[in-house]
Amino acid sequence: MTIRVLLADDQALLRSAFRVLVDSEPDMQVVGEASDGAEVVALARRERADVVLMDIRMPGTDGLAATRLISADPSLAQVRVVILTTFEVDDYVVQSLRAGASGFLGKGSEPEELLSAIRIAAGGEALLSPTATKGLIARFLAQGGAADDDRDPARSARLGALTVREREVLVQVAGGHSNDEIAERLEVSPLTVKTHVNRAMAKLGARDRAQLVVIAYESGLVRPRAD
Repeated sequence: MTIRVLLADDQALLRSAFRVLVDSEPDMQVVGEASDGAEVVALARRERADVVLMDIRMPGTDGLAATRLISADPSLAQVRVVILTTFEVDDYVVQSLRAGASGFLGKGSEPEELLSAIRIAAGGEALLSPTATKGLIARFLAQGGAADDDRDPARSARLGALTVREREVLVQVAGGHSNDEIAERLEVSPLTVKTHVNRAMAKLGARDRAQLVVIAYESGLVRPRAD
């Protein structure tokens, strides 16, 4: 299966570089380019992309607003947004994760990291944390303020619908662990972990694992570490 990728960045040179990289892979294809958020949302609807590489700062409709539009559109439920940012520690990244982005990637990352990020996002299997640091998302969320009025009371209340095991798995997901790692920690099979993750996403109304992490922190189930 070919992963259909959209590129959203207001710098044509960067889009060109990303296109060459992505199109060089046998399992990927760039199906469109956009220089602003409104354009990429329209392209996502028309091209049925699997992954959008989304710059944050673009003229007109920025990447944050575009991510919200994609996340809120039921017809685009299959689209995964990967935020590309110059500053990895950036409040915009926090807001993007809350808006429905599947993860983020620093523009200074290695080409192999970008390609891996696209595959991970397309598969929906793991939270996209390019530096593989479980504390990074926690610090972003802590910096984002996570004030009480920013929380979704309905989602917090729905935590009560999770089974004990589903809550245990959710805590592990929020820690940045893969299904295989969680399976080893809880002494169950990876397939069992995947089932618990899928059920938790359904009960909490999460699009993917990234949103599960946000819900886990914002509901208070997991607390950001200070270090």
